[in-house]
Amino acid sequence: MSDDLRTLVIGLAACAIGLLLGWSARTYLWRRRLQRKQRFFGLPAESECLLVVPRDPGSRGWSLARHDVFALLELAAAIKECGAHAEVLAHDTAWQGFGARTEFCIGGPAANLRLAAHLRSMLPGVEIDTDPAPGPDQGAITVGGETYRMEKGAVEYVLLARLAANRESGNDRPVFLSAGQRGVANQAAVRYLARHQGRLARKHGLDGTFCLLLRVVNSQAYGSDVVELVGDVTKAAGTPAKTLSPPDRSPAT
Repeated sequence: MSDDLRTLVIGLAACAIGLLLGWSARTYLWRRRLQRKQRFFGLPAESECLLVVPRDPGSRGWSLARHDVFALLELAAAIKECGAHAEVLAHDTAWQGFGARTEFCIGGPAANLRLAAHLRSMLPGVEIDTDPAPGPDQGAITVGGETYRMEKGAVEYVLLARLAANRESGNDRPVFLSAGQRGVANQAAVRYLARHQGRLARKHGLDGTFCLLLRVVNSQAYGSDVVELVGDVTKAAGTPAKTLSPPDRSPAT
């Protein structure tokens, strides 16, 4: 074999090895990211989850409001990537405990009775005005001694929470809550969860519990796209509403 041919063979072999190592590294990183995502959402491959939503009040049958559909579409991509399967249930038909399957519960407590039950049992420091009568406090969220009122179309608030289930009972799948003042706020919270799950996992842990207060800005112009993090209210939300300090403030995102 001539020197030129030997050099060519060595060069091709080096390229092949480099490509193989690069492919292996990318595959390893992709699998690691996927495993972290599956653990954060509690969605191992071939597992099942629940999507609990309110009924559309403007429909006679079992149907969803427009923004709830958009919220489910945001979740569908993450569920599919994890290799899991979803079951959609109306809030008044989800008669079961929690922790056996990952649950995404969407809507305000007035429209979603199961979400209202989760708030009472797991976030006792949160109060949401459910009075249907129009007024300045309609839908207002009170947590950490502060009240956050809605300005329809200008400012709407939503609580986004990941609640860890009881590992000792064997039911260790998380419950995700989106409790917003309007449907567009719930869509924004779900989008925030899907887009920032990596950062949330790093900050709160793959199995951690958190409750965030988000603000949707100028939804009449920007829809659910402009979302700001008001603060982390995990401690205040998990403690009965007495002698609580205001929530920790975080930079807007």
